Amino acid sequence: MKRILFACMATAMIATACNNETKNTDATKDSNSTVVEKDKPADAKDQSYTMPDSATMMKNWEAYATPSDVHKMMASWDGNWTSESTMWHAPGAPPQVSKGTTVNKMIMGGRYQESIHKSEMMGMPFEGRSTVAYDNAQKEFITTWVDNVGTGLMVMRGKWDDASKSMNLSGTCVDPSAGNGREMNVREVFRIVDDNNQVMEMYGPAPDGKEFKMMELKLTRKK
Repeated sequence: MKRILFACMATAMIATACNNETKNTDATKDSNSTVVEKDKPADAKDQSYTMPDSATMMKNWEAYATPSDVHKMMASWDGNWTSESTMWHAPGAPPQVSKGTTVNKMIMGGRYQESIHKSEMMGMPFEGRSTVAYDNAQKEFITTWVDNVGTGLMVMRGKWDDASKSMNLSGTCVDPSAGNGREMNVREVFRIVDDNNQVMEMYGPAPDGKEFKMMELKLTRKK
């Protein structure tokens, strides 16, 4: 999941803050005194909830809080890694290559992985920090990223594909160059090559709006 963070290194070149907005639901009455709900989620009809008994509630909480086999897989990524990142500002643009380090560590009883990334970006020291979570209930990964070239938080979500040993994440982040808080869609693919090698690819919009690969990150475990 560390890669997720690195994915963000790419985004840091174009966008470093991410914002997930939720709409508020408000209700107003029409002339017939019936309630008209605005911005109501399309699946609101599926949001009904029946309170389980106390024993079931406790069982559900235990299942949610107990590290799973996926968390054990994440723990196998702990340790010190060297990194080589290649970034492109636009399709066909000359790549910028830099080398750095990544340190991964499971925290909070093996429930999350925290990663610290250090390298250089445009000749300046770069540091990024990420967390990777696997939500037992939602059966998906959630990653966060912050760095020293922005002031925001990036959040991405996605599923694990065991057949290809890869994680496919997506989210939105602010494009700082726009200067108006405009968001753009970003996508990341993280793949395990073997126990000592991993690859992360970050995709975002080109000037023409089409998706292109902004970054490729190769991680090699230190021996």
